[in-house]
Amino acid sequence: MTSSPFPDPFPAWADVAPHLIAVAAGREPADMVIRGGTWVNVHTRECLPGHDIAIASGRIACVVPDASYCTGPGTQVIEAAGRHMVPGLCDAHMHIESGMLTPAEFARAIIPHGTTTIFTDPHEIANVLGLEGVRMMHDEAALQPINIFTQMPSCAPSAPGLETTGHEITPEDVAEAMGWPGIVGLGEMMNFPGVAAADPKMLAEIAATQRAGKTVGGHYASPDLGRPFAAYVAGGPADDHEGTCEADAIARVRQGMRAMMRLGSAWHDVESQITAVTEKGLDPRNFILCTDDCHSGTLVGEGHMNRVVRHAIECGCDPLVALQMATINTATHFGLERELGSIAPGRRADVILTPDLASLPIEVVIARGQVIAQDGKVLVDCPHYDWPDRARNTVHPGHALGPRDFEIRAPEGANSVRANVIGVIENQAPTKALKADLPVRDGLVEAQGDICQIALVERHRGTGGVTNGFVSGFGYRGRMAMASTVAHDSHHMIVVGTDREQMALAANRLAEVGGGVTLWRDGQEAALVELPIAGLMSDAPATRVAASADRLVQAMRESGCELNNAYMQHTLLALVVIPELRISDKGLIDVRRFRKIPLLDLPE
Repeated sequence: MTSSPFPDPFPAWADVAPHLIAVAAGREPADMVIRGGTWVNVHTRECLPGHDIAIASGRIACVVPDASYCTGPGTQVIEAAGRHMVPGLCDAHMHIESGMLTPAEFARAIIPHGTTTIFTDPHEIANVLGLEGVRMMHDEAALQPINIFTQMPSCAPSAPGLETTGHEITPEDVAEAMGWPGIVGLGEMMNFPGVAAADPKMLAEIAATQRAGKTVGGHYASPDLGRPFAAYVAGGPADDHEGTCEADAIARVRQGMRAMMRLGSAWHDVESQITAVTEKGLDPRNFILCTDDCHSGTLVGEGHMNRVVRHAIECGCDPLVALQMATINTATHFGLERELGSIAPGRRADVILTPDLASLPIEVVIARGQVIAQDGKVLVDCPHYDWPDRARNTVHPGHALGPRDFEIRAPEGANSVRANVIGVIENQAPTKALKADLPVRDGLVEAQGDICQIALVERHRGTGGVTNGFVSGFGYRGRMAMASTVAHDSHHMIVVGTDREQMALAANRLAEVGGGVTLWRDGQEAALVELPIAGLMSDAPATRVAASADRLVQAMRESGCELNNAYMQHTLLALVVIPELRISDKGLIDVRRFRKIPLLDLPE
């Protein structure tokens, strides 16, 4: 595979340095001057009133008390009028696909919220389309008016031997991608048992990244901070976002990692970890804020990194420290401190104007020296990539599914059975490994009470395979089923329901539309979010996708589910690298021991 046809569109500092110097010295006029604002300096943690920012060739030439000396007749002047001039916000770890949007529409959704840089790991599409899918994401990202840096996915499959993906990522793929413009490092290394065991494939990917001088992303989703954690850190990952408590954050930074604290649509892990800074007084330089997964409804209705910063402040963090965690700390981690993350000479001119640091209303957004949003309205184009048919035709269940595909047969003569059940935990990625006694009717095991059936339908190779199990925590009632082709990370199809006929209807509907999420109740479709690109994303505007997602959430509530962002919980039920219990095309997986276990506990 050849390298990307899209070069980095932004000129390097060396190409424009003479002009920047001339503007700073007053020999040439600036392209833009932001006048009379309060300079939020994240290098020194200061707010400095009465400053101007002079911008030339998309970069900051100087920050001075009075830039009138480099303001010419053609200079665009923006009156800050005392407002805070804040560096554009950075998301250190996230997956664009989780927004149900392509990079162009994701960019359009986050621009009004002041995010000007994201570091994205497209491992969702990698599981469906392999390296070619990564390149498609990378190439659309390169067209956008904000900075989108791509981390090359590391683990497809995330747990070899425990799941089957549409495509696999190899060390050779990683080495090739390291030469693409815009590739900033290796995506989260989810196979933490493999790293701790010195798996040659995992170490080859890490070595290829380090030889390229780039950052290795981490993912240590285990509460064991003993020998396995020590071995994982020795393997090279430089950060981790899977911490859920203060001890997790402290352990990571003490070992030289960056603790990435996430607030996504369903993951609320900032409040429980930020006390390492606010109460324990640890150096905040090694703490970073991120979202990990935000769906379109959150982006449209609540915000993006501005939402995370506000939340950190509400949790007791000093506003300037919280802003450091979403700007300079992130840039420094990826070796881009001289390029972005602060308002200082030579950096990309990514600036937010806001009247208040704590509530952080975003009034003006400037990226690369261009006003891209004002008062919530996007003022620039976000170009689309021409997604080919092979990216839009990815749902192949093998045959039309019927209720019999979702039957779970009991042992001969049994009136009840003891089953292993996946237990959902609200607002957290981990699940519980539960057991429940379930009734048998006409030879079939039946769900009851809060327990629903769950099925994973193979959709990449058309094998016709269906893995059945049980899940609790959603609270569904009545005859219903919800199906999704977003099923981290292998992205088969997950179906959860109280009725096998509804499960079949939902699964077949997604095969018909090419992927997405659907909820059926009493034989009728109650909601549909179409995601035709890889079964993961839509190239429709975020507002339209969010409206469909809102209808889905409402349909889930009407079916009895009161969990916060239960859709995200649904999509993670096949993520076989986060404890405790998951489902895959191979069967039911005990992630504590990384082995397949039987669905039913049968007497020996």
